[in-house]
Amino acid sequence: MSRTAPRAARYALRVAALAAALGVWQLLTSLDVGLWLRFSQFPTVADVAHAFADRLRGADYWTDLTDSLIRILSGFLLAAVMGVAGGVVVARSRLAEDLLGPLLEVVRPIPAIALVPVAILLFPSNEQGIVFITFTAAFFPVLVSTRHAVRALTPVWEEAVLTMGGGRWRILGSVVLPGALPGVFGGLSVGIGVSWICVISAEMISGQYGVGYRTWQDYTVVDYSGVFVGMITIGVLGWLTSTAVELLGRRLTRWLPRTSYIPGARVPRRTRGALTPTPVGPGPKEGVPHDQFV
Repeated sequence: MSRTAPRAARYALRVAALAAALGVWQLLTSLDVGLWLRFSQFPTVADVAHAFADRLRGADYWTDLTDSLIRILSGFLLAAVMGVAGGVVVARSRLAEDLLGPLLEVVRPIPAIALVPVAILLFPSNEQGIVFITFTAAFFPVLVSTRHAVRALTPVWEEAVLTMGGGRWRILGSVVLPGALPGVFGGLSVGIGVSWICVISAEMISGQYGVGYRTWQDYTVVDYSGVFVGMITIGVLGWLTSTAVELLGRRLTRWLPRTSYIPGARVPRRTRGALTPTPVGPGPKEGVPHDQFV
């Protein structure tokens, strides 16, 4: 059986699950169910679809989309570069750890959205402040994951490079950065998700354009269909950017061992007790004592 069939079955199952969720939404809202959760206040799927189609035909939707993407990419790319560099420096240098470690650990627990007043006071424009909030949200997950990944590297690799005459830069390019890539992309995956949360919140508070700003404006004018259009847009954008980071990580870490899991394949049951090892060579010949067989 080819691998295409199980993969197609998985995609069909995902589409069916999404369609079932939309069907339940449409049923609950069209019947005005309001026992405990007040689905009677929700717009139906058809209302949201009509509002989405209207937004797609307007210029404001694409302007908001472009502004949010520019903000998220600017802050996230800056956080990726500085987070990886900072994580490597802190992990490899005791002096950098002593100087920067306490400051980073004090600032790290502060939610990025709580820095909105600081960004308003610090930067001359709201645009720069929103990019700063996005940068802060992604910086610390990338920094922490990079630091842990670098410290987890086995010293044998570094010693091997030193034995062959390599210097610090050779170790950095051949051992540290490639070996830490899985941990780095783990932090990047977390960082892009947190960045979307914070950039939308910052747009709601101090933005003039963007998906978050438009979603909040729809809420203030009681346009709940528009609110759901914004929520769906945010979800799709977050999914696409997270998938892009994951695919890039897989591309750059192709040397890592992958599991050979095939959906739908049956795993053979283990027999009781220890598994019988497969003999490597021929067994004792007939007529030759076992203690004389080599």
